[in-house]
Amino acid sequence: MSNIFNFMQQAQQMQGKLEQLQNDLARRTVSASAGAGMVTVECDGKGQLRRVKLDPSVVNPADVEMLEDLIVVAAAEAQKKAAEAAQEEMGKLTGGLDLPFKLPFGS
Repeated sequence: MSNIFNFMQQAQQMQGKLEQLQNDLARRTVSASAGAGMVTVECDGKGQLRRVKLDPSVVNPADVEMLEDLIVVAAAEAQKKAAEAAQEEMGKLTGGLDLPFKLPFGS
């Protein structure tokens, strides 16, 4: 019976650590840019888009498609960095175990 109690206690501790990790990731900021820095995107550590910064020189009404592409590239890279950071932090939490389920954030 004490094994079950110990397991439940460990599960509660892990849940608390996971919640703290999620809060920490929500406060983290990652950024990426495209077009030699003409488009910069910031995401939180969970990959949620928070900010887009455009260099005025990239805003060309005659070529909106290029600007759209640069935003997509920068956003994808920032989200990839956020997912990698989340995975790294989760690895620290789990001691490097390869968990058989997806995280509630990241990729």
